[in-house]
Formats: sequence, structure tokens, C-alpha cells
Amino acid sequence: MKVAGFTFIRNAVKNDYPVVEAITSILSICDEFVVALGNSDDQTEELIRGINSSKIKVINTVWNEAIREGGAVFAAETDKAFAAISSDVDWAFYIQGDEIVHEKYLSIIKKEMEDNLNDAKVEGLLFKYQHFYGSYSHYAHSRRWYRREIRILRNDKRIHAYRDAQGFRLGERKINVKLIDAYIYHYG
Repeated sequence: MKVAGFTFIRNAVKNDYPVVEAITSILSICDEFVVALGNSDDQTEELIRGINSSKIKVINTVWNEAIREGGAVFAAETDKAFAAISSDVDWAFYIQGDEIVHEKYLSIIKKEMEDNLNDAKVEGLLFKYQHFYGSYSHYAHSRRWYRREIRILRNDKRIHAYRDAQGFRLGERKINVKLIDAYIYHYG
């Protein structure tokens, strides 16, 4: 089984995104990691290259400012990173620059990928979410905050990010997913 991580980022330093922590939180279970590095005007590129891992592949991108409304540019950048994943990868693990996976979930996640590798009906894995808000000591819990999101998907290039890259579709339909017992920690 081969796993690739992927993300997009722009101006991480200026906007104080914990993107290094996001990437390194899943890097150990990835065989490669694609970063769509947007046209930043801060030290984001140095930050990413400072991770110093041979697994990381940076692709330079330019954000389309005309599609910023509704977060569509996030989906476009996500799709660029996903498209750059090697063709021999089985699973693609998507993480945004303000999300972290605690190490206690890594073995569970890896086992779920292994257990579902040959079940073509499972096109993705769905994670539970814990939203931290304002500090590391407070979390948000309301209908406004999404409870679950897809963060692992098959390396099927027909799959694409949806709306503001909070979900994925295959054509126009939702992908078939399995809920797993692992959390993504989101630092909003």
C-alpha cells in the first residue's frame, strides 16, 4: 500500500498557519507528500522547505483571484496538489494548513487504509473533527462547525474537491466513504 499526503498553502507565515505541524503530523505514514505552494509574499516557501524531507514535493502555483468567492480557489488549489500525486499511490491523505492529526490516531488510520484497500466500494475515509477556537484550551461545538469531513480518498483522478475544498465528489456525486474512529484537530 502506498500513501501520499497532499495540501495547499499560501502566506502561512503572515497568516500564522501551523502548516509545518499539519504536514509533519501525517508525514510518517506517507510515502510522498505534495504541497501546492501558492504565490506567497512571505517566507512560506522557506518554511515548507525547512521540513527537510525527501518525501516532500513542492509544486509552485498561482492562485486565481477571480474565484475567491465561496472559497472556490481552495478547491482549485487542492485539485492541483491531488493531480500531482504519483499514479502508483493507493490512498491520498488530504490535510489543510490549520489541521493536525494526533499521533495516537496514526496506527488506526493506517489500519483502516489497509483494511479497505481492496474494497472498491470505499472511495474515502471520513474523520471526526474537534475544532479549537481562540486558544488550545477552548473548542467550538455548534451546528456552525462541521462534525465530519473526508480526509483520505482513493487516488482516482476523477475525484475532485468540492466548493471550498471541505469535501470531495466523483463527478457530481458524493464519494462513498467509511467513518473511522480518528479525529482531525482543526485550529480555527
